Amino acid sequence: MNSKDAMYSWHLSLRVDRPVEGCSIRPHAYMYGKKLDTNDPNNNNNKEHSSSSHHTKISREPPPNHEFSYRWFRGPTIEPCAYEGCPRRTSFSPHDWSKHALGGSGCSLQCVSAQSSLYKATFCNSDCFVKAWKTQYTIQNNAADHSHHYHQGIPQARSSTPLRKRTGSYCDDDRSVASSTSGVGGGGSGGGVGGLNSDGNYIPATPGEISVNGSSSGGTTPHNNNNNNTTMNNPYMTQSNEDTEWIEISRDQLYIPHTEDIGRKLKVEAAAYSIDSGELLMHRVIKTDLVLSRTPEPEKRNLVTAKPAGGGGARFRIVTYNILAEIYATQQQYPYADLWALSWDFRFQNIIREIVDVGPDIVCLQEVQADHYESHLYNAMHEAGFEGVYKQKTRQAMGMTGKVDGCALFWRRTKFHLVESYSIEFNELAQRQVTQGMGLNPRSEEGASILNKLSKDNVAQLVVLETAQPSMTRGNREPNQVCIANTHLYSNKDCPDVKLWQTLHLLQELETFIMARGPANLPLMICGDFNSTPDSAVYDLLSRQLVHPGHPDVNTGDENGPSVLPDIMSITHSHMLGSVYNTVLGEEPKFTNYTMQFKGVLDYMWYSTRNLRPLSAAPIPDESVLTRHGDALPSTQYSSDHLMQISDMQIVSGGSR
Repeated sequence: MNSKDAMYSWHLSLRVDRPVEGCSIRPHAYMYGKKLDTNDPNNNNNKEHSSSSHHTKISREPPPNHEFSYRWFRGPTIEPCAYEGCPRRTSFSPHDWSKHALGGSGCSLQCVSAQSSLYKATFCNSDCFVKAWKTQYTIQNNAADHSHHYHQGIPQARSSTPLRKRTGSYCDDDRSVASSTSGVGGGGSGGGVGGLNSDGNYIPATPGEISVNGSSSGGTTPHNNNNNNTTMNNPYMTQSNEDTEWIEISRDQLYIPHTEDIGRKLKVEAAAYSIDSGELLMHRVIKTDLVLSRTPEPEKRNLVTAKPAGGGGARFRIVTYNILAEIYATQQQYPYADLWALSWDFRFQNIIREIVDVGPDIVCLQEVQADHYESHLYNAMHEAGFEGVYKQKTRQAMGMTGKVDGCALFWRRTKFHLVESYSIEFNELAQRQVTQGMGLNPRSEEGASILNKLSKDNVAQLVVLETAQPSMTRGNREPNQVCIANTHLYSNKDCPDVKLWQTLHLLQELETFIMARGPANLPLMICGDFNSTPDSAVYDLLSRQLVHPGHPDVNTGDENGPSVLPDIMSITHSHMLGSVYNTVLGEEPKFTNYTMQFKGVLDYMWYSTRNLRPLSAAPIPDESVLTRHGDALPSTQYSSDHLMQISDMQIVSGGSR
């Protein structure tokens, strides 16, 4: 086939997440072309389709380099559900509009029986429809006929061929807001939206008759006053000239819904222009779902205090939280969660509010996506009074730059200042063990096999913080420094030996670090997601300083790959550590990770018992609280699949530092 005879189908894809007050939304617009087989008889059908759609068309050339321009519009107030007992008639809380609250998919339903009093009434879900159906009655035929005539009138007036517009102006194939406004380029006048005359016939409006905000710039198109008869006979039916009540609100790509948007739909219009010629190539308009209000504040988590003890030095509040990186928050992984509730912009607002509301002095976070640390998290935490450091995993990004997670550690500027900051890469420690500890060539079969098993890209952070205002007791300077470690260990449940190896080497690195700073025993906390339950060898090593030789995690067998652990007697450390939650509450929580696939404890806060004292801990919410707005986490209330741990700590006057 000659290249000059090649044909291409152009397509414009446009998608936008559900809008929520205060959460930025960005259109996902993508224009692409497909090369067609000219011998395919279906090409004629494609050409016919392209004549009635502005987001699909046929061309002899592939799509040129292009850029997008956008317009946002706010729609009229609409009744979200016709059933009077529905809570969603007055509430636009995300809790009430989740699939958990709606039941299943939450698809809206409309009554199509012209003889029912519910004719054309729309319901938010099947439950509301069933309840309203119990109150329906048969209406008179003349009213039903009139409703049917009204329903059929407008579609008959629509043309299957769109108006031809000059460059920079366009109309949409579904009588969208684009057809009643000027083009993005501002050069053309749009076609208006018609109405019904006194005989009930549809009259198209003249170009420029309807302005962007729905007010008339010319005369007013007459409407049939008898239309109210249908509404009077149908208390569930609402009338609005939807296409004449859309108000342009922005021409930026990014839009943040405001209070006045709540309970209304938005329209976003994307137009693709040739970068070289400025010609309008394609455009598309889509409506969003109803704009929801901000998520209500969660219940305050009360702190349980430990048994009082006298003395002590500086106090601080510390939290640890795996916030669920966007790259892992997929519908496949969490099918019970709404897609819009999994979006980062929605979850970020909940997460940052949850963290700040607790009033912490030190914040240890895991699964912080690199691009989100730069674009969202650091700025928000800095505005809240924190300074921080970040360490991403050592693997390559998943696709685009920044699509890799890591650990972030923040401290309140008025409480602490940074003395030292280091990071630990477990891949580097594995390389050191193979070459220096075992004397192997990393390119040998044995060396490469061990490296492949241990190189899982996990990292840890280490900072030394000093209190901004040193405490004094009877003229003596109290200890005013604390070492904080933040980590996220390997997640594969089938590799407990790798997690144990990572824990052992983390403890060894901390030993070396602290001992190098003198005999004063620097207070130490190790926080993070250890991906290990309380019955694991990792927990035993941290809490008991050793692992029982018969523990299954150290006897994984040859089928689990090469042995990476040293002799069992060498799996030990000198730190005397306690678990904050076990110390204060008498036991570990029932869970810190709560999904449909797994419910259990994976996250911990460890402290050096010689020179730190836990004063309080916030119990994990009950299961009944966690499932109030979802089957599991994440949900509209809890925006991660993990739960934040909170504790008040105190430096104990034991050393001379």
